[in-house]
Amino acid sequence: MKVTVHRKAHFNAAHRLYRKDWDDQKNQNIFGKCSNPNFHGHNYELTVSVKGDIDPETGFVVDLKILKDLISSEIEEYLDHKNLNVEVEEFKTLNPTAENIAVVIWGKLRPRLKETLELSVTLYETPRNFVTYNGE
Repeated sequence: MKVTVHRKAHFNAAHRLYRKDWDDQKNQNIFGKCSNPNFHGHNYELTVSVKGDIDPETGFVVDLKILKDLISSEIEEYLDHKNLNVEVEEFKTLNPTAENIAVVIWGKLRPRLKETLELSVTLYETPRNFVTYNGE
């Protein structure tokens, strides 16, 4: 029997959506106000979902305290109150779209969980704009 558990978290970060190989006009046309050279910020909401079998000894799919600590150390401390383009290594060469941020978060968490567990990350950039990535 598979069960999915969820843990919510949040972080605040600034970014700019742009491509260095495009001129300002093309960046403006594609990314609009999100390409502001002075950056802009979001209050990101994150839901980390872990699916697996219930451990017969503990009754857990995963210990939520361990998941909470993992999200705190690997994601919140890494991204919170950062300028993603400038301060986060992955985004020095990768456009920090919500899609790419979700993939980076997934990649940081996946190696820290048992291989038998499925991982999905849902990242809300705004209450109405969100993405989900599950490794596919």
